Amino acid sequence: SASFNEYGLDLPESFIKDYRLEDKDGKYRLIELRKRGGADTRVERPNMYYPFFMDPRDGSLSLEFSDIYSVKVLPAKSDGTHGRWRWGKETALKNISELVARKVNNTDKYNVYEKDYLESNGEVKRIKPKSVWSGPDYSTDNATKSYRALMGKVDFNNPKPVPMLEDLITYACGPESNHIVMDFFAGSGTSAHAIISRNAFDGGSRRFIMVQLPEMIEPSEKAHSEGYKYISDVTKERIRRAGKKIKKESTEATDLDVGFRVLKIDSSNMNEVHYTPDAVSKGDLLDQIEHIKSDRSSEDLLFQVMLDWSVDLSLPIRKETIEGKEVYFVNDDDLAACFEKGIDEPLIKVLATHKPLRVVFRDDGFVSDSVKINVEQIFKQLAPATDIKAI
Repeated sequence: SASFNEYGLDLPESFIKDYRLEDKDGKYRLIELRKRGGADTRVERPNMYYPFFMDPRDGSLSLEFSDIYSVKVLPAKSDGTHGRWRWGKETALKNISELVARKVNNTDKYNVYEKDYLESNGEVKRIKPKSVWSGPDYSTDNATKSYRALMGKVDFNNPKPVPMLEDLITYACGPESNHIVMDFFAGSGTSAHAIISRNAFDGGSRRFIMVQLPEMIEPSEKAHSEGYKYISDVTKERIRRAGKKIKKESTEATDLDVGFRVLKIDSSNMNEVHYTPDAVSKGDLLDQIEHIKSDRSSEDLLFQVMLDWSVDLSLPIRKETIEGKEVYFVNDDDLAACFEKGIDEPLIKVLATHKPLRVVFRDDGFVSDSVKINVEQIFKQLAPATDIKAI
C-alpha cells in the first residue's frame, strides 16, 4: 500500500569493505555515474548526455564552465561512442557536492563518480533487496539442518529458512517502532524464531502473532512418537527452544523478551440461552442461576474481558491476593479483575485505592445486593475515573 515503508536490508560485510575512501563527511566508495547496461547511449536518452566541468586541482565539478572549472568531462563509452549519465542535469546540480572526477586508468581521460557514503545521518546505510534471493542462507536444505539441530527428533517437512524470514522482517519492520508481524500459517514457528533472532541482533521490539489451525500430527510422524499431538505443539516448543538458544548466545541482549502467550479460540464463557419465554419451565429457570459455564477459569474470564475492552492481550498480568480473594492486574492499572464470589466492601475499597482505569467483577460475585449497589458509590468517591463492569 502507499503507506508501506521500506527499511531495506543490512549492508553485507563484503560491501562495507569497499568503503575505503574518507573525507570530512565520512567513509565512502566511488560509483561510476556513467550508465552501463541497457539504454546506455546518448541516442536512447539524449537529455542524459551533457558535460561536467572539472577543477583539475581536486576533481570537483560544476555544470558551468569557468576559469576554475575548465576541463570538460563527457560520458564516453570505451569504444568511443557517446554514452549517457545515470542522472539528469537537475539531479546532478542538486547533488553536485557528492560528485567527483577521476582519471581513467592513468590516461588523460576523466570519468565522473558519485560518492556513496557508508553512513547517512549517523546511521549505516541500508540496501534494497534484489528481485531474486538466492544463496545457501535461503536454501531448504540449510533450513532443515538448522531446524533439526534445534528440535532433534521432532521432524518437520520443509521448514522455512530463518535468515530468509529475518531479511523479510528487517525489510518491512525497522527496529525503532513496535511492529507486529502476523503469520497466518505458523507451522514450525520459523517467523517467531526469526523475529526473536532479529530483535537480539539490533535491539528491536518487534512482536509476533502466530496463527495455526488445530491440525493433528499423523501417528506415522516422528513428532507424534515424541508426544506432540498437534502442529501447534511443535510451534510452541520450537519458539521456546529458539528463545532459550538465542538468549544464551546473545549475551549483550540482556533485555531480550522471549516470552509468549498461547490462546485458543473457544465458545463463549457464558451459558447459552436459546429459549423463548413460553418454552421455559420453572426447572429451566433454576439452570440459569449460574450464567458462567462451570468449566471456565478466572483466566478464561479475564481474557474475554480484555477482548471486550480491546485491551492488548500481550500486556503484563500479575495476580495478587487481596482480602483473601484472587485479583488480576493488567499492566498495573489498565484493568483490575476479581471473578471470585463473596466480594465485600473491604475488598472493593482496597481495589478503589489502586485507581485502575477499569475494574470488573462477576455479576453474581457479591455477598449481597447492597454491596453490589454500593460498588459504584465507593468508586465514585475513591476512584471516579474508573470504568466499572460486571459479567
